[in-house]
Amino acid sequence: MAWNDNSSNQTPWGGNNQTPPELDDVIKEFKNKVNGIFGTSKKKPSDPSSTSKTSGSGSIKFVAITGVLIWMLSGIYIIDPAEKGVILRFGAFQEATSQGPHWHIPFPIETVQRVNVEQIRTAEIGYRNAIKGRRFGGNVASESIMLTQDENMIDAKFAVQYRVNDVQAYLFNVASPDTTLRQVAESAIRQVVGQNTMDYILTEGRVDIADSIKERSQELLDLYQTGLYITTVNMQDAQPPEQVQAAFSDAVKAREDKQRLINEAQTYANGILPKSRGLAARLLEESRAYKSEVISKSEGESSRFKQILAEYEKAPKVTRERLYRETMESVFASTSKVVVDSKANSMIYLPIDKLINNARQNTQTPIRQNSKPVKNPGNIRNVFRNREVR
Repeated sequence: MAWNDNSSNQTPWGGNNQTPPELDDVIKEFKNKVNGIFGTSKKKPSDPSSTSKTSGSGSIKFVAITGVLIWMLSGIYIIDPAEKGVILRFGAFQEATSQGPHWHIPFPIETVQRVNVEQIRTAEIGYRNAIKGRRFGGNVASESIMLTQDENMIDAKFAVQYRVNDVQAYLFNVASPDTTLRQVAESAIRQVVGQNTMDYILTEGRVDIADSIKERSQELLDLYQTGLYITTVNMQDAQPPEQVQAAFSDAVKAREDKQRLINEAQTYANGILPKSRGLAARLLEESRAYKSEVISKSEGESSRFKQILAEYEKAPKVTRERLYRETMESVFASTSKVVVDSKANSMIYLPIDKLINNARQNTQTPIRQNSKPVKNPGNIRNVFRNREVR
């Protein structure tokens, strides 16, 4: 039937001289293009019955092709930079995809699971933080109370931070990897704490304890092939149980007092020893100086005696007289006695007042020098001089 044939009131769209809407024109054009792609006939129908049959079959094809296109487009997915995509074909692992847009065979043949591999997750051992959606928060005594090597009880809390390292192992090797990590960490904590004393754990061993727990936990996770990697292990708190807090505080205070007294004694020793060493060094130097002085003086006296002996051998009488006079001069120079020759002139003026004053001064001052106490015991020279006076 021709398009300009007015013998019939019906049109190819089933209406009575009605103009089709624009949406119908678009759909019709799209159908024609699809029919051309798939090789369907474009012959014009010869009668209305054939036209309706052709339109019905074309509509079914169009709907089927549209559904296939929509189904194919549903296989497009985008992976974020911090994620890994896991393709499952009928539930079995197929491949892992990185960031960016990808396409897979849509459901139900293949499905996509996204796993955040950059997220740092935390497992709390011995305590729980009070956050939204959690029923309780605070201490968990069943996890934190444990026994040390010296048979003491300790309340220790740890935070284990980890991330996903292998997405395939994380999804398929273990039923619950996060729960497995918690159990592994608890086992490693009790093992390490049980191998160390309480004082070491509470004082200088905090960092070593955390490193040992991390190392042993990672060994077990690798053995179980969980696909998890532990980044850090932090000891949040470590203290004796609440029941023995007072006794432990007293023990800590006693230990601190002991250390304080040791430090004070060490400080006193550090102050005394250098002084003693300095005094000993000074005494040694003074003794060496006195030794050198005595030797030099003895050598000088010996040389002087030899010189006098040589002169005495040359003129014995003259030398004897000179020595006698020098000796008497030195003796009478330190006494208040006055010697007068009877053959000399008797008219001699004697200063009686000065002689009396000198006598009084001599009686007030001690004569024996060796009776004086030595005030400075370190003065070796005075000691030896006192011995010589005696």
